[in-house]
Amino acid sequence: MQRDQGLGPLVLLLLVGGYVVSGTESSDYSEAEVLPDSFPSAPAEPLPEFLLEPEDAFIVKNRPVQLRCRASPATQIYFKCNGEWVNQNDHITRESLDQITGLVVREVDISVARTQVEELFGLEDYWCQCVAWSSAGTTKSNRAYVRIAYLRKNFEQEPLGREVRLEQEVLLQCRPPEGMPAAEVDWVKNEDVIDPSQDSNFLITIDHDLIIKQARLSDTANYTCVARNVVAKRRSSTATLIVYVSGGWSSWTEWSECNARCGRGWQRRTRSCTNPAPLNGGAFCEGPPFQRVTCTTLCPVDGGWTDWAKWSACGTECTHWRSRECQAPPPRNGGKHCGGSMMESKNCTEGLCARSKSPEQCMGVAVYAGLVGALLLCVILVLCVGVLAYRRRCRHLHGDITDSSSALTAAFHPGNYKPPRHDNPHPLHPSAPPDLTATAGAFRGPLFSLQQGVNDSPHKIPMTTSPLLDPLPSLKIKVYNASTLSSLELPVDMGLGDGEILSLKSVGTMGRERDYHSHTLSREPGQSTSATLGNLGGRLTIPNTGVSLLVPPGTIPQGKFYEMYLIINKWDRTTLPSEGSQTVLSPVVSCGPSGMLLNRPVVLTLPHCAQLDTPTPDWTLTLKTQTHQGAWEEVLTVGEETLSSPCYLQLEEECCHVLMEQLGTYGLVGQSCPPQPACKRLQLALFAPRAPCLSLDYSLRIYCIHDTPHALKEVLDLERSLGGVLLEDPKPLFFKDSYHNLRLSIHDIPHTHWRSKLLAKYQEIPFYHIWSGSQRPLHCTFSLERGGLAVSQLSCKICVRQVEGEGQIFQLHTDIQETLPPHSPLPSGGTCLPSSQVGPFAFRLPDSIRQKICASLDAPSARGCDWRLLAHSLGFDRYLNYFATKPSPTGVLLDLWEACHQADADLVSLATALEEMGKSEVLVVMTTDGDC
Repeated sequence: MQRDQGLGPLVLLLLVGGYVVSGTESSDYSEAEVLPDSFPSAPAEPLPEFLLEPEDAFIVKNRPVQLRCRASPATQIYFKCNGEWVNQNDHITRESLDQITGLVVREVDISVARTQVEELFGLEDYWCQCVAWSSAGTTKSNRAYVRIAYLRKNFEQEPLGREVRLEQEVLLQCRPPEGMPAAEVDWVKNEDVIDPSQDSNFLITIDHDLIIKQARLSDTANYTCVARNVVAKRRSSTATLIVYVSGGWSSWTEWSECNARCGRGWQRRTRSCTNPAPLNGGAFCEGPPFQRVTCTTLCPVDGGWTDWAKWSACGTECTHWRSRECQAPPPRNGGKHCGGSMMESKNCTEGLCARSKSPEQCMGVAVYAGLVGALLLCVILVLCVGVLAYRRRCRHLHGDITDSSSALTAAFHPGNYKPPRHDNPHPLHPSAPPDLTATAGAFRGPLFSLQQGVNDSPHKIPMTTSPLLDPLPSLKIKVYNASTLSSLELPVDMGLGDGEILSLKSVGTMGRERDYHSHTLSREPGQSTSATLGNLGGRLTIPNTGVSLLVPPGTIPQGKFYEMYLIINKWDRTTLPSEGSQTVLSPVVSCGPSGMLLNRPVVLTLPHCAQLDTPTPDWTLTLKTQTHQGAWEEVLTVGEETLSSPCYLQLEEECCHVLMEQLGTYGLVGQSCPPQPACKRLQLALFAPRAPCLSLDYSLRIYCIHDTPHALKEVLDLERSLGGVLLEDPKPLFFKDSYHNLRLSIHDIPHTHWRSKLLAKYQEIPFYHIWSGSQRPLHCTFSLERGGLAVSQLSCKICVRQVEGEGQIFQLHTDIQETLPPHSPLPSGGTCLPSSQVGPFAFRLPDSIRQKICASLDAPSARGCDWRLLAHSLGFDRYLNYFATKPSPTGVLLDLWEACHQADADLVSLATALEEMGKSEVLVVMTTDGDC
């Protein structure tokens, strides 16, 4: 070790093996002497230990900085800056004695001026380090870096004033000036500092942008971005934000009365632009504030008397009468009624008639009174009989209700269980697919005519479908309590029904009434997977379906373990998420347990069959989730995300990846975006009976399914159970949203040996059955008959096309007696991903590399070389605000990269993106620790 001239008579002890070499300032060096290994009289002194190490410092303007270090035991302490010893005269040394240990404590200070730092040229910053000596050796402290603090005057990007409508999302951008140390940024609103913890409507991103989630009238103000560090504080130009309210009409008032009392006039009603009133320059209501219509008021007509009628005959009272009516004219339209009486009477004998009653008259009155009394008695008897009959009938009805209630109670089956019908002598085959042509030739007359349109050819055959009935094994199932998420086992005899798992809502209330309308989850083999995951995360994959769930490290809290599952719901046991003109584009997938708290988003991968490689966007894609009541709710629409959107959807040509923080049931639906019709990718799969064929009858089945791995796997499993074999690889077909049916026909049959049983020239599958996605799996059957058992060669051509659309042709040349090798377009078992991977083995990117990439890119860079550029390089930049709200945007981007590259996850694509960003230090780490 060399010594500086300014060190004075410093003695350095160099221990080399068992020898001690001493040196002084003089040029005479003595030969090394052999010393004993230990001195019994003096105990060995320990190595120096730093009690205080120098810390990083910034030179503000021209003020020098002080660096200090303290060590014990230490005979000498000196600073070395940039590899050179600091002159001894520049050290300020203080020495004390530790009262507890009795060791010498030495403290040294130096000053570093601005000129010393400015004289350094090179890529490395100016640094200083303490070196302490004792008789046992030397100890070095950590390096302390000294930098010149500064803060530029001009902002790289200043916020701009805007005018926004009420409840609109607002983004105010700010890039602070370059500085050392990096400037801290605050936002002020009318000179008041904005604190997002006090007002949740504000959000300050990691890039220092201010986001107002929903603009309020109170948010109309002047906003300023303030940057500061130890040197200075800079203020950006003020951005004025005006939140305006466009006017809205109030409801119309009632029509006024017609202004003319008689004849033609006007009626009027008004409305005001006060719902709401325009504010802050908002647009005034469009349209007139009043409406006027013509009206006609009928003139009132006063009534008039008709002439008196003739006098009546003279009565027993010696009077006669006459009448008149108010009909000449009758009063109309509010006219006055006739005045006076309508009847008039007078004595018809001029006073000569006597009014005494004869005995015959008295007898007549008694007879009439008796008849009236008998009639009243009969009425009372009839009423009594009716009341008695009514009461007896009510008692009979109550007895029926009671019996029905008890019958219902006795036969009540909890859950979604339906007892089989015993009166059905022909149960359906448990795995038979819906044959769209099974009843084509069996029905005639009105049923056949109803299926035909006006312009349809008489050769069309109507299509029918039937549901698939799949038996499920009787197993024990695991469910989760909604409050504690603890797993428990329920016996099958609780009435849950085979193949169903209760939702968390119903299981969490075991002692209360269950919600039997909650969705049920199928546990078909090959349609689900599960694993116990903890803080290290993992990946759940359903083989050969394209469905997977990535649980990144740190998603589950430390010390917690959950039994997580991933299930593809069967189409005939779930309510589809499509409505109206929407179509289902992906399998409906449930992941859980729902309700568990996640520290960071998980990534759900779903295959879809939307055709996306068109120049113009043809689809409006929507992600939906199913509630515990079974209803479907919209989560987000692609391209219309806001800060309130709970998910982010990364769309690829054949699948989509959903970043979400709430587990549940999800599905992707879509509808055409005018003016262009959208296209679905379909697959056409041709099956035939497995050889050898011992019957004269031979059938060819063509399935029309979604172009997804899950749909193809479902059909292959179904045909395997029916004894069918796939003749060739499925063919693709683009199916347009054009309301045209899918037409299938068979041609070039060798009629000398084969005969087609199909009477019509072609078959058709209705457009809605394919587009809705609710009929699964769809297929048509071509029934053939060969001339004899010796006939084995079959060659024909099957054409499948959409009317006025695209099509495919199957050229078939087969020997029906030849046993074909098993043919499956799905990947073999050697290349299939495992159903579950737990811990670090589930991720291609090692945790050490992940942490260093996050540390390098999470902090915003003044030149934009941060996580935003990484998102742009990887193609994840459709909605950056989602990542900006996360504690580590880079970590979420890497999770999404892992999900997108699970099949071909090499680090080359990621390394290429980092190389383009100029992150050479991260590339060195990836080359050293990873397999790049």
